[in-house]
Amino acid sequence: MARPGIRETDLYLPVKRLLEGQGYMVKGEVGAADVVAVRGDEDPVIVELKAGFSLSLFHQAIERQAISDAVYVAVPQVSGRASYKALADNRKLCRRLGLGLITVRLADGFTEIHCDPEPYKPRQSKPRKARLLREFVRLVGDPNSGGATRRNLVTGYRQEALRCLSLLERLGPTKAAEVARQTTIAHARRLMSDNHYGWFERMGAGIYSLSPKGQKAIGDYAAELDSLAAAKTSESSTSVIVSP
Repeated sequence: MARPGIRETDLYLPVKRLLEGQGYMVKGEVGAADVVAVRGDEDPVIVELKAGFSLSLFHQAIERQAISDAVYVAVPQVSGRASYKALADNRKLCRRLGLGLITVRLADGFTEIHCDPEPYKPRQSKPRKARLLREFVRLVGDPNSGGATRRNLVTGYRQEALRCLSLLERLGPTKAAEVARQTTIAHARRLMSDNHYGWFERMGAGIYSLSPKGQKAIGDYAAELDSLAAAKTSESSTSVIVSP
């Protein structure tokens, strides 16, 4: 977001000096570009200046990539935790778009290059992909609307706890191994032992029952328990293979 009182022209001279220091001839407002720098027969360097990060800044920079691969965006350097996070996020965006990023400290004209334009190929995280697919498999049915806020989302963990809750409500105190067998939740013992929701009580060696809070949860989550049972039935014939 642009800061009030800052003009794009305030960034021009510091950026010009930075590029001239690298042997470029620099001119402002050439055609549609804010800054153009030329050195020998190399591709021209194009810099788009803005008083802050904005969608229009990235739109303009992407348009300039039709002219040159060496396109930068330049914005004022700002302080504060929120500003540093915005800088980090926008640096990632620049890398993904193949753009360079320059910040200018207006107090003294200090310039810093945070990344140079280069082709970007995201490195995929196999552990993160595996976690995503495990959670996909763990969720029974489709209990959440896409785009909903993170608060009060139904998670695979909560569904597993509810399945244990439902079984104990039906059978009474039960060995953890039997809960694991009947619910097909291999880690049922750990889940009930951790007791994240306070629904379970350990009655003896490996035996669990519902706590008073768990008894109350049977009524509080009645609709979710019904939906879970119906979804579990409909999914019983479908499987998804997930790599460990």
